[in-house]
Amino acid sequence: MSDLFLTPVFLVILMSLVFDFTNGFHDTANVVAASLATKALKPRFAILLAVTMNFLGALVFNKIAQTIASSIVNPQLLQNNTRIIIPVLFTAIAWNLITWFFGLPSSSAHALVGALTGAVIATIGPAAINYKDITVILKSLFFSPLIAFLTGFFLMIFCRVILFYLKPKEVNKYFFWFQRFSVIGQAFAHGANDAQKTMGIIVLALVAEGYQQTLQTPWEVRIVVAVVLALGTATGGWKIINTVSKKITRIEPASGFIADFSSALVISGATFLGLPVSTTHITSMSIAGTGTSKGFTAVNWYTVLKLILVWSTTLPVTVFLGAITTKLIFFIF
Repeated sequence: MSDLFLTPVFLVILMSLVFDFTNGFHDTANVVAASLATKALKPRFAILLAVTMNFLGALVFNKIAQTIASSIVNPQLLQNNTRIIIPVLFTAIAWNLITWFFGLPSSSAHALVGALTGAVIATIGPAAINYKDITVILKSLFFSPLIAFLTGFFLMIFCRVILFYLKPKEVNKYFFWFQRFSVIGQAFAHGANDAQKTMGIIVLALVAEGYQQTLQTPWEVRIVVAVVLALGTATGGWKIINTVSKKITRIEPASGFIADFSSALVISGATFLGLPVSTTHITSMSIAGTGTSKGFTAVNWYTVLKLILVWSTTLPVTVFLGAITTKLIFFIF
């Protein structure tokens, strides 16, 4: 791969790592919001724990990378034309930064899938999209937050029923300690799902240009992506952390643990199936689910509606932006 540095693939890899970094600091809120809201963990330790488990999670699985690399567009259709991926990454990075600036938890997965879809349609044509496979991805992106909401809602009710004989202070005392362990599972699940999206884009470029024949992610790619995601996580997206931890519902140790557990459960299930999901929306809706179990008025529905608006518009907006950006860049260069 000595000639790799002289090709557009190298620029794709660099931009993929920038996207990976923004994904890390954008999605830190997913991992630490609940534990910081209840003060179960101090900020620095919470971030350090998230960094470590994100890194380890990023090294483990490969199915989602294969999904991203092959399920949206056939890599062969990008042969000698990987420059299409450059405006895709530019769009996804821009979306991450814009939503971070406004403190809005948004989906890096939605942004990446949308931008890639728009770019391929704008250059190769609509027929190049694998509609059957992308429908599965879209279903997972749409339904996973709903599943997370229901999981958080029912687990919180179940927890309240079986622990009804304990006083709230006693319950919170135990779950205050349990939260410290739930963060580990949440961070590992986040790293396992989110890092593979970046890996998939890099593998797509490598296969398209003939640097490898299979969709397996090389270990050097896994390690570099894991390190960059961990570095991004270490910076901490404090604006989004504030939104997730304080503006959806009042988080107590019990509900914080259930929210983290529910999120890790849904994200891990999707990762096992090779489905890219929005860890941001899953976490936010898990928290909303636990809050709703206490009563409808326990949730700030204005904030939830804003999250749903971002959730529902990210994909179509990034499809459009991906197409426009690709056309513009190709026209100029």
